[in-house]
Amino acid sequence: MRIELTSIHVDDQDKALAFYTGVLGFVKKEEFPVGQFKWLTVVSPEAPDGAQLLLEPNDNHAAQVYQKTLFEQGIPQAAFAVDDIQAEYERLEALGVVFSIKPIDAAGGAQAIFEDTCGNRLMIYEI
Repeated sequence: MRIELTSIHVDDQDKALAFYTGVLGFVKKEEFPVGQFKWLTVVSPEAPDGAQLLLEPNDNHAAQVYQKTLFEQGIPQAAFAVDDIQAEYERLEALGVVFSIKPIDAAGGAQAIFEDTCGNRLMIYEI
């Protein structure tokens, strides 16, 4: 069993694509229409054939409630590994990313939490 696709709900797919590619540095893998929305995935440039992240529209009421509740509680929707958390924090902050938790040492390594501009909090971590 492998993880090849996971998803994150976003309030605007185009805005999410701009953030996840232009700010975080992922690359678009797939994009094609599905009804009024689209199937839209990104991957790490370090693993272009690796796991895909589906930028899924949150047009479902349950998804909206789930997303909002996690955001309000400060819980990240996804976590991404980085080699140097301080350097990544400084790079993202220079691009205007809003951090709710700046890099801190935590069990197993350092972590930081920030907003993705699409209704989610995300974590970066260094181990």
